[in-house]
Amino acid sequence: MIKGNTFFKEAETGWEPAGEGISRQITGYNTQLMVVKVKFEKGAVGYVHEHFHSQGTFVASGRFKIIIDGISEILETGDGFFVPPNAKHGAECLEAGMLIDVFSPVREDFL
Repeated sequence: MIKGNTFFKEAETGWEPAGEGISRQITGYNTQLMVVKVKFEKGAVGYVHEHFHSQGTFVASGRFKIIIDGISEILETGDGFFVPPNAKHGAECLEAGMLIDVFSPVREDFL
């Protein structure tokens, strides 16, 4: 079974690059679920892409323009969004911040 650590400590976990001005920390996972912190610098772009995973995202801080299947919305701290499998989606960071992504099943391409 694919499985990460039971506990996550930010200070003991490095950030890995995930694009220009974007970095991530994987906080926990098993085969069914993965939680990832994604840090964005102002102006960074998570380009439109798609994957077979379901994705739920919480805006922990900052302000983002989110596009899902051609529809865009400005979201800020406390907001969130859901991406169904194979939906084209992306993000533009308008104010530096962090997203908390939850994927099902695990994003094996992140490991």
